[in-house]
Amino acid sequence: MSAATTLAKVKPEREARLAARMPHEIQERIQEAATITGSTINEFLVSAALDKANAVLERERTINLNFESAKIVLDLIANPPEPNEALRRAMQRRRAFLEDNTSPSRPRPK
Repeated sequence: MSAATTLAKVKPEREARLAARMPHEIQERIQEAATITGSTINEFLVSAALDKANAVLERERTINLNFESAKIVLDLIANPPEPNEALRRAMQRRRAFLEDNTSPSRPRPK
């Protein structure tokens, strides 16, 4: 999905303003590109910035493993080790927490 399509679907409650200072030559170049794509300079800048932001976030949120590391991770998923004592205690605390927060006598948060 392109940034323009994404922008069309997003209906913000409130819009924010972002100012950018740049040399006149750069502004003219951006304006020319915006005109060619049939968008305003604002739409063009927002779309380009959103595309760049999405690329950066995707790159930062993706874990890249070499072959050996991937084999280790997949093996651990397929053959997880037995839980140690610390994990058993954590699971017990979680179970108790869930039971306390879902009991019929307590109102559930909305």
